[in-house]
Amino acid sequence: MNNQAIKVALLGAGNVGSQVARMLLQDAETLAQRIGAPVELIGIAVRDTSAKRHFEVDASLYTTDADALIDAADVVIELTGGIEPARTRILRALTGGKSVVSGNKALLAKHGMELQAAAKKTGAQLSYEAAVAGAIPIIRPLRDSLAGDNVTRVLGIMNGTTNYILDQMDTTGAQFEDALAEAQRLGYAEADPTADVEGHDAASKAAIVASLAFHSEFTIDDVHIEGITSVTADDVEAAVADGFVIKLLAVCERDGDGVNIRVNPTLVPRKHPLASVHDAFNAVFVQADNAGELMFYGPGAGGAPTASAVLGDFVSIARRMVLGGPGIPESSHASLQATAMKDVVSRYSVGLEVEDKIGVLANITRIFAEHSVSIQTIRQNHLSGDEENSISSIRIVTHRATDADLTKCMAVVDALDTVREITSVIRVEGE
Repeated sequence: MNNQAIKVALLGAGNVGSQVARMLLQDAETLAQRIGAPVELIGIAVRDTSAKRHFEVDASLYTTDADALIDAADVVIELTGGIEPARTRILRALTGGKSVVSGNKALLAKHGMELQAAAKKTGAQLSYEAAVAGAIPIIRPLRDSLAGDNVTRVLGIMNGTTNYILDQMDTTGAQFEDALAEAQRLGYAEADPTADVEGHDAASKAAIVASLAFHSEFTIDDVHIEGITSVTADDVEAAVADGFVIKLLAVCERDGDGVNIRVNPTLVPRKHPLASVHDAFNAVFVQADNAGELMFYGPGAGGAPTASAVLGDFVSIARRMVLGGPGIPESSHASLQATAMKDVVSRYSVGLEVEDKIGVLANITRIFAEHSVSIQTIRQNHLSGDEENSISSIRIVTHRATDADLTKCMAVVDALDTVREITSVIRVEGE
């Protein structure tokens, strides 16, 4: 065994950071055996050294001087989140030749290319398994295990908060607001849940996954984002009737000479593996030319599960340091571009509230046909009103059509005097 210790600087001591500190200290002997060298946690950079932590360590390890800690380390573990000062600190480490483990999905989705370039220049390693789907190993399989294959599509439930909310709406009939309140009570959702329910958290992860899966450079700006705040109990009930469950999916798929990346509420057939992902769990479904269909499933958040992914990255980096050699750079040789939503081909479920009069349904189906949107099924239910002022709901499930054709069709339908409201338009995936 190499007697020279690998010095580790930990930036952040929140829920995940505290668990990483615990594992580094309590499992030091085991980690040393796996790595081939001792591991020394030289310090933990925090904003307030006196604050109470999830796991308490020797008070002398805490410091507010992150720069000095980075300069003294061999490996930096960044778990502070946000764009700054995390970006500046990671660049300081990488340009100094120090490898970095990060769980910072927002930073990687925005500035990942800049960070990778800095790592490549000095031969340092930038690893970020914990940035996507918590404990689920998806980054390394995409980067390494499937490097010899051609990934064609990735479907992912990448946000535990929204999966819990939608699962509650599906299994208990809860309204969105009630399911969100319960998620907040259980600690799955933040007091301000915007990043989760509006789809931004999942979009950051989608950009990272797409970059790896398709060997290209994408950022969160390349992702089409729709959240779940517009999903109603009626949408969920209609999905059940049609044999679907609603999930917030991140979809990354090859689209001609480019890649389409989107996050949106999606109808998933109940026979599909993703339909059985309940509570706050995550799952990523990968389709490749030769490997076929693969699914990665597990807890997508939480201190200990996410810390497990961080330590996996750290051990991999430390082993390489003991053996010698530069870090493994990301491959972006394909240089594919993100494609626009208008060319996406999908099935759709469309909800309408209409006046229940003779000819209304016939007029709507004519408009769909004129815009090349073929209808698979139609269900109509009476909502309210007497014979003179009756209101009905219509649920239409289409065959595959382009997003552009569907959008044009909906604009014409919405302009009809007999259509009170387009209540929902939800894509269908996983068939």
